[in-house]
Amino acid sequence: MTLSFNPAWLYLLLASVMEVCWNYSLKYTSVAKIKAIDWSQFFANSTGVVTLVPAICYVAFGVGNVFFFSKALNVIPASTAFAIWMGMALVGIKIVDTLVLKEAFQWAHVFYIGCILVGIIGLKRTA
Repeated sequence: MTLSFNPAWLYLLLASVMEVCWNYSLKYTSVAKIKAIDWSQFFANSTGVVTLVPAICYVAFGVGNVFFFSKALNVIPASTAFAIWMGMALVGIKIVDTLVLKEAFQWAHVFYIGCILVGIIGLKRTA
């Protein structure tokens, strides 16, 4: 069995990471706080910049996500790429929720995430 490096799979992994980051930047973006920024005093203190950081990240991660996913689609069939991309993003979001945001740990979640990972491995092996 010969292992060869295909950059399309790396692009798909990067797109999934960007999707996870995009999801959390969306979670922390507050349109109400952005509307409340006093633009005449924007550079006077750091509150305006801090308020905009999640929105800026939202745009950056969204563009990165689309870029890397489109690069992966040049090689990987669309249905396979989408299933793997979304599966890896779901697993990533669950890991961040559990380890970083301290969401309650449940063994049932581990089982179902394992099912997703088995599907991802199966799709990659047959693509």
